[in-house]
Amino acid sequence: MLIKTSPKPLRWQRTRYSPLTRQIDVFTAAGKFIFFLWWDRFVINNSSLQKRKRAQWLVKTMLDLGPTFIKIGQALSTRADILPTEYVEELEKLQDKVPPFPTPEAIAIIESELGNSLFSLYRDFNERPLAAASLGQVHKARLHTGEDVVVKVQRPGLKQLFDLDVEAIRKIVRFCYRYFDWAKIYDIDAIYNEFFIILYQEIDYIKEGKNADRFRENFKSYPDIVVPKIYWDYSSHKVLTMEYLPGVKIDNRKQIEALGLDIKRINQIGICCYLKQILQDGFFQADPHPGNIAINRQGSLIFYDFGMMAEIKSLEKDEMIRTFFAVMRKDTDVVLDSLIRIGLIDPIPDMTPVRRLVRFLLEEFTEKPIDFQAFNQLKEEVYVMFEQQPFRLPAEMTFILKSLTTLDGIARALDPKYNLVASASPFVKSLTTLPGQTNSLGELAKQAREFVKFKLQQPSKSEQLIRRIEQRIEEGELRVRVRSVESERALRRVNLALKSLIHACWTGFASLCGIALLIGNYNGWAIAIFAVSGFGLFLFLRSIINLSIRERLDRMAE
Repeated sequence: MLIKTSPKPLRWQRTRYSPLTRQIDVFTAAGKFIFFLWWDRFVINNSSLQKRKRAQWLVKTMLDLGPTFIKIGQALSTRADILPTEYVEELEKLQDKVPPFPTPEAIAIIESELGNSLFSLYRDFNERPLAAASLGQVHKARLHTGEDVVVKVQRPGLKQLFDLDVEAIRKIVRFCYRYFDWAKIYDIDAIYNEFFIILYQEIDYIKEGKNADRFRENFKSYPDIVVPKIYWDYSSHKVLTMEYLPGVKIDNRKQIEALGLDIKRINQIGICCYLKQILQDGFFQADPHPGNIAINRQGSLIFYDFGMMAEIKSLEKDEMIRTFFAVMRKDTDVVLDSLIRIGLIDPIPDMTPVRRLVRFLLEEFTEKPIDFQAFNQLKEEVYVMFEQQPFRLPAEMTFILKSLTTLDGIARALDPKYNLVASASPFVKSLTTLPGQTNSLGELAKQAREFVKFKLQQPSKSEQLIRRIEQRIEEGELRVRVRSVESERALRRVNLALKSLIHACWTGFASLCGIALLIGNYNGWAIAIFAVSGFGLFLFLRSIINLSIRERLDRMAE
């Protein structure tokens, strides 16, 4: 990848950067973005072109703020489920837009960390970086023993910058907790803590090298998974030397097909590899973006980056094993119970909409591509869940979900007909012969055998249809429940309309009183009354906006 050098140092690359200046920069950027979103939503037309413009501004701002915010942007680029397409497409460019730092600085870090001159360490060293990332850059080199290697060098001053960002972002999190209910619902404080714990681990290259060795050991019997060798004599906390393994980026479909490789087989290897990492090893790569995974000419997957790795506790792993096989069986009740136990869903008084959504997802999308038009069947359920907010995101699940959604996005981009069940089948078959050496392995083998038994004893399509009809009748999904929801909607709209009318009346009355006092030369009282009138006008406008949003949501659900 060719990298253009930045014409001038970015804001975060300044040698002197005080905590106060950093906090001002971060708060200013956050404030501007919030204002832009408000302006676009309520003042001008929030068109696709305008969203693209704001997304481009956000990418430029994140690059200007530096590594911490680049990592946040890269994480958000995988969340097409919560962000508009324009933002996802622009944030994806963060993978390739990070500017390198000067090569003389990289050489100085290598010589300082390894305690020798550059050409005493390496026979050849390419001064032009192969790639630049948010935390460092990579140079190709050759050892005196003849092996081709890549040398990963950490950006100078990275830890000091992280220390400043920890405090700045903590203040933003506290502000959100105080003024926004969604911050408490999604427990962003725990996500913030989890993010920075892993981020600090990622800048320790000794830790990354040990992660690579452990990952290689886990896949030593899998020829389709390739992990570069670490050269420990040429590595330190800020420099990592590893085997040079060239390959094609995993999302480059044209080049993969040009090599004559089978796309479906590559998806199968990737899905099975991640299922093994999460369900069997409990140790997985938490940042599987296309820059970290490649394909060699033999069709094997090459993993490059082992800085952001995460572990799963044994009890959580057992629960995830049960959830995975319940998904494979399309067992709605078990999946829903598991999601509640994991903490992804809060129980609500009427679980019928959530249950129907889970069943719909299992029936529609586990064996075929996602069709977003199909969600029109669930307008009622989406409306109810928007009202009750049953979904949560525990901190320990953040990186698991991030990895799975990223991988799923890559798989669907490579193969529009991607099928999760078909891709996972080799992994499931391999588990049926596993000995139950530990609790997790025993649970894994048990669930795999039960799944195979389920597939063999699976009822016919007509029997499945009769069961689904029975479930819908038992749950009373149609007439009674729909009428009740429609009545609630009408009452809410009437309530908001009455509030708006009351605010309008007393605002008008206060304005008339203020004018009368002004005519009578009671200027002090007039100003006070006009202030009250202004507050009433604010409440009136807020009620009108809420009523407008409510009417739009009701139309969507009809």
